[in-house]
Amino acid sequence: MNEKISVATAAARRLWARPWARRLRVWAGVVAVSLTGVVVGTMLFAQSEIAVGPFRADMSISPSIEGGTEVDIPPLGSLHLDSHDGPIHLKVDLGSLDQGRTEALIDDPTAISAAGQSAVDDVTKGVLQLGLRALGAAIVCSLILSALIFRNIRRVASAGVLALVVTGGSLGLAVATIRPDSISEPRYEGLLVNAPAVVGDARRIADNYGRYADQLQELVSNVSRIYTTVSALPVFDPAGGTTRILHVSDLHLNPTSWGVIRTVVKQWDIDAVVDTGDIVDWGSSAETSYVNSIGQLGVPYVYVRGNHDSTAIQAAVARQTNAKVLDNDVVTINGLTIAGIGDPEFTPDKSEAPAANADDPGSSPLLRSGEELATTIRASKTKVGVALVHDPAMAPPLSGVVPLVLAGHLHKREVRTLDQPSPDPSASPAPSASAGTQAPLETRLLVEGSTGGAGLRGLENEEPTPLTMSVLYFDESQSLKAYDDIQLGGTGEQNVTMQRKVIGTDPEPTTNPSVFNGVTPGLTPNSAPPSR
Repeated sequence: MNEKISVATAAARRLWARPWARRLRVWAGVVAVSLTGVVVGTMLFAQSEIAVGPFRADMSISPSIEGGTEVDIPPLGSLHLDSHDGPIHLKVDLGSLDQGRTEALIDDPTAISAAGQSAVDDVTKGVLQLGLRALGAAIVCSLILSALIFRNIRRVASAGVLALVVTGGSLGLAVATIRPDSISEPRYEGLLVNAPAVVGDARRIADNYGRYADQLQELVSNVSRIYTTVSALPVFDPAGGTTRILHVSDLHLNPTSWGVIRTVVKQWDIDAVVDTGDIVDWGSSAETSYVNSIGQLGVPYVYVRGNHDSTAIQAAVARQTNAKVLDNDVVTINGLTIAGIGDPEFTPDKSEAPAANADDPGSSPLLRSGEELATTIRASKTKVGVALVHDPAMAPPLSGVVPLVLAGHLHKREVRTLDQPSPDPSASPAPSASAGTQAPLETRLLVEGSTGGAGLRGLENEEPTPLTMSVLYFDESQSLKAYDDIQLGGTGEQNVTMQRKVIGTDPEPTTNPSVFNGVTPGLTPNSAPPSR
């Protein structure tokens, strides 16, 4: 047996030593090195950046068995097209917006159509450039790699020629197998819950347009509309005399809140910010520096003290040049008169139980403070449009006194109408409606969530508390016409939700709801806040 093995081994060695076997080994090595250079060159250098409408599109080619095209639209997800066969995969990333181009689209809606019409030429030019770049990168990498390994001009040249044939053949196969109607059967991944709203109705596009160019125009135009729609939110067009107020509450020392507030103030052209308290956690002197960011907002900042805010924190807010602290006071900003009072309780330690909340003001400090503010509003010579309190438990005495009460404290959104005050039995009967009397004033209570995501407390639960704020629109008569609820995912999350409510119907309808992820929009509407 050993003798047979020895004979076979000797024969294999003689065969391996033959000239043609040695040449076969050399050419196998050349092929392996050339293909390695093609893969490395394509992966590292087959990338290109082009302008497509408002986007800076990053295009890349990578080796793939299935081929096809992937269009990434962060954060909405990705669109996969069975566009071609062959060993290459085309990826287009539309995640980067050119600020100048985007602003031009916002200012001139007709530019969207122009962007769609030029998109085909832009993409075609970009694909051609990318193909040439891939071809050159594959050849150069193969030449360099073979030169380092073989140090033989003939073998290096052979590796380069092989790289040219392989890469050029792959690109040619992709071009020869292009399927223009592939856009009619796309596959969506990610957050494209309303995919037809992103790329249009794909089958309708395929039916109406016979050429791939027209379909691509529609694709780019629809994606452009998403970004420009978000930039132009809200679609509600306020009248010239509209006052825009940003309602924030319960920042709880979260430094992230100030950046978000500054962004909203700038983008929504906010006239003033109102803060319904709990700007810090413990009310300590070490926390006073946190409120210095108020001065950087560039608009008036109206504040009432929360139960986590000490008088030292209130004084630190008052030292900001643009701040107005209300503690049973009234102020008028841009035609809107606002009254407010601070929380009478200072309970930064949750172990401290607040005073019992009875039904009459005499035994509840919260109700007593609400009654004090109601008295101040009644005595005001100017009509008061908004009242600010921290705890919603302070609001009942304000029912029928002011049309709108803003509060916080609960760390969750709540919208409801306050119960009408009980009539005084000792008072004379009111005239009937037929006598021409007006109906009792209805008071709406808007409780804001936590603009600071409840601070560190927001991490106590399984899911972090979202950051919330609202933009309120008042007309010249100080009536609330609409408000936009804005919600950002809590710590560690990036989703952003915006929802419009229009005043005047019951229930209030939602218009143009939009969900974003990161800094760009999505399409999933948020559910309406509970009416309680």
